[in-house]
Amino acid sequence: MTRTLRSTLLGFAAAFISVAAFAQAAPKPEVTDIRYQGWATQVTFPELAEDLGYIAPLKLKWVGNTISGPQDVQSVATGEIDIGGAFNGAILKLIAAKAPIKPVLGHYGIDDKNYHGFFVLDNSPIKSARDFIGKKVGVNTLGAHIEFTLREYLTRNGLTPDEIKQVTLVALPPVNTEQALRQGQIDVAALFSVLRDKAVERGGVRAVFTDYELFGKFTAGTYVLNEKFIKANPNATHLLVTGVARAIDWAQTQPVEVVRARFEKIIVARQRNEDTSSLKYWKSTGIANKGGVVEDKELQIWIDWLAKDGVIKPGQLKASQTYTNAFNDYAKKPPVVAAK
Repeated sequence: MTRTLRSTLLGFAAAFISVAAFAQAAPKPEVTDIRYQGWATQVTFPELAEDLGYIAPLKLKWVGNTISGPQDVQSVATGEIDIGGAFNGAILKLIAAKAPIKPVLGHYGIDDKNYHGFFVLDNSPIKSARDFIGKKVGVNTLGAHIEFTLREYLTRNGLTPDEIKQVTLVALPPVNTEQALRQGQIDVAALFSVLRDKAVERGGVRAVFTDYELFGKFTAGTYVLNEKFIKANPNATHLLVTGVARAIDWAQTQPVEVVRARFEKIIVARQRNEDTSSLKYWKSTGIANKGGVVEDKELQIWIDWLAKDGVIKPGQLKASQTYTNAFNDYAKKPPVVAAK
């Protein structure tokens, strides 16, 4: 028996025992169906939590896929889905606009394995921030993580607001961004995770900078719930949030090959005609804190940025009031222990 297989079998057995004990102690949830949007060829942490048995008797109801964090959380705000995740800057803009959403735990993050790179062709003249002036940058969506990161890079390197306005952002489906770069339709491609690694593997591109170089390791986005959902369903909220937090902990602590195998199992089982070959590039959750616990600093950095940019008024938002860890047992002392 290989070490990986032995680790997997022991993990399944421990998970069964842990989940059974947790289910006996958990209050009955007010609802059972949790609506969400997926990401093509990717496994979300709610999906992982359901597969591990961490949110039973809750059941996920897939309503389609999204390619944009802002669209995902906007759907939570309008009540079309129950849980969604996005970049914290985009979430804070919605909260400032009185959207009834509340961040409850980490969604994704940045580390030395999991980062956004701003890539150009090897023969591109773009080598520094000033070279971005007058150029086109391919991004997945406007007003989200990539735009904030790019503007922070340009600002730190001395570009004025008027010069930054001369950098054109082109919204493209993530799967098409590399091709657009190679065909000369854009000058810079913002690439993340699997799409980044595939582009590097094919060669002919180089990164001008990355968000990890700018910010270091940090949780960049959070999962949100609608405040009305939280108020009406506190038991279900606790079960969902802590269950997803346990799934995050599981992915943070299991060997990479075990996580990849579990993701492949989930993608195959959901039968959405997806290619699982990209899973070999998965390396890390990127989430900084155990179980996705949220910290003030993860939101304050973007509150300060939004205020500096004139999007919100200074003092309009206080980081500690924009989110809650109340439903995440990992924020308690001692925290919950996930099955290993």
